[in-house]
Amino acid sequence: MIQEIEKVKCLIIGSGPAGYTAAIYAARANMFPVLYQGSQPGGQLTTTNEVENWPGNPESITGPEMMINIMEQAKRFDADIRDGWATRVDFSFQPLKVWINETKEIHCETVIISTGASAKYLGLPSEQHYLQSGGGVSACAICDGFFYKNQEVVIVGAGDSACEEAHYLSKLCKKVTMLVRSEKFKASKIMEQRVRKTENITILMNHDTLEVVGDGQVVTSVKAINKNNNTSIDILATGFFVAIGHKPNTDIFKDYITLDETGYVVNKPGTSKTNIDGVFVAGDAADHNYRQAITAAGTGCMAALDAERYLASK
Repeated sequence: MIQEIEKVKCLIIGSGPAGYTAAIYAARANMFPVLYQGSQPGGQLTTTNEVENWPGNPESITGPEMMINIMEQAKRFDADIRDGWATRVDFSFQPLKVWINETKEIHCETVIISTGASAKYLGLPSEQHYLQSGGGVSACAICDGFFYKNQEVVIVGAGDSACEEAHYLSKLCKKVTMLVRSEKFKASKIMEQRVRKTENITILMNHDTLEVVGDGQVVTSVKAINKNNNTSIDILATGFFVAIGHKPNTDIFKDYITLDETGYVVNKPGTSKTNIDGVFVAGDAADHNYRQAITAAGTGCMAALDAERYLASK
């Protein structure tokens, strides 16, 4: 049962660097933004122990601390940051309609989608344990690879992204073991050849991960099984990287917003504009390439500026 209707000038759906940055710019432009944080306030960075590549933090900063700082900065300019998540939308005509938790209906002049994309994991209990503890499981080699410099790591995946991340890790780590579930790569031939030619990358085809092994705090090895002969092996490793893809959190928009074949929002090149007037996108919901905090923040800025110009044109 819908209990109330609220009218807002700028609604931001989702948090993280993209959503919070959009809120900062929108608030400074007197757009009185309302931001709903979603099911993971602060986004994926809240699961990252240490961030060393965010400009302005020479001594590094934890992911949760960084997100709190950006959120508080948005609040300083009177952005309205709220708990809750969008459960339904209707973008068929103005005003744009969004339902929050199925109990609140919001009529919006503009909407900024910053719902992000969730990394896919294997779902092993041991994997989730060390992911949550920050003890050696990651879905982003570019984000976390530096912490494993001169160490041995394992990466799971068979596509272009997995090959690219394995090659990136090979420049930092002493040894990279790549686990591929089937008999062949899904990656392009040129990417496959690149990892096969890299001396410190060992490729194990037809291998599944059984367990991420550790001392309770940090990863020490990975147990895998050879599917050809059903024998298990232990691979020494201090880091376990999962590169089996991401799922953009865009399902509720699919009836109105143009998405690509994997569910990412299609924006007009060089802008944050979508196919619907007044609806803009920021961050990983439209980015299947970079997926970095700094690029997400940049598109959050773009979305707020595009929304401001759209309102001014009206």
